Amino acid sequence: MRVGVVTDSAASIPSDLAAERGVVVVPLHLMVGSTSVGNGHITSTELSERYDEGITTSSPSPGEFLDAARRSGGDEVVILTVSSRVSGVWNAARLAADSAGVPVSVVDTETAAGAQALVVLAAAEAAAAGADATGVEAAAREAIEGVRLIAVVDGLDHLVRSGRVPGIAGWAGRMLGLQPLFEFRHGAARRLRPATGREAALTRIFGHWRRSYAQVGPDHRLHVVGLHASAEGDADALRKRVREELAPARPATELTLEFSPVMVAHTGPGLVGLAWRWEPIRAG
Repeated sequence: MRVGVVTDSAASIPSDLAAERGVVVVPLHLMVGSTSVGNGHITSTELSERYDEGITTSSPSPGEFLDAARRSGGDEVVILTVSSRVSGVWNAARLAADSAGVPVSVVDTETAAGAQALVVLAAAEAAAAGADATGVEAAAREAIEGVRLIAVVDGLDHLVRSGRVPGIAGWAGRMLGLQPLFEFRHGAARRLRPATGREAALTRIFGHWRRSYAQVGPDHRLHVVGLHASAEGDADALRKRVREELAPARPATELTLEFSPVMVAHTGPGLVGLAWRWEPIRAG
């Protein structure tokens, strides 16, 4: 009994990594002006240069998820979507599940980007180890409970326009000259105390991770992602600080992932952050 694992491109998992882990990725849709642009056919930098043309995004259709479920080759399929509170992707996947020819479970990861990727990779690891759909879904839900994503954005204009962060507009007006930080967890973004400059913001993000490190014992292994939107150097610098703090141990998963263009359409360029989770090491 093989379990197929499917996700959407909000997880920002590169195609080579997805293929290696046996994950099928369904692309979200991006419109730049009146032109449809494939999510993998424009870079974040190119997208940022075309904001004045007008950018909109939309969810995949149920048919696209249905096709992905079939391509996964699973006798059972688990679909893991970006948070249902910021996108209609979950609804499309749920409709596909109702008409699939194999049992399909749809899981709302309650997060996005690098944190969503960590949930998907946990599910893929369980599937590769031979777990059934119930076991794969359980691995995903355990990861959802433990995963964290904290990031800084260069400005709030894109988030305000996107409407993806309710109530943030008034806060934006008070953030002039500061670096706004937020945590995306349990389905929505929650604002954190802003920093006075990019370096201070990165230090604060690292501080959140370091406090989580102090709360776990040696019987946990770390999965960590540096995430960015056209700011790879800052994301790598954060990962390096984590690795140095963890030494001589090494993270079980250590990646730098760039936000997919569909995500950058809402956050704008310059976002950088960390996503991580601590996984208990089980005896045997």
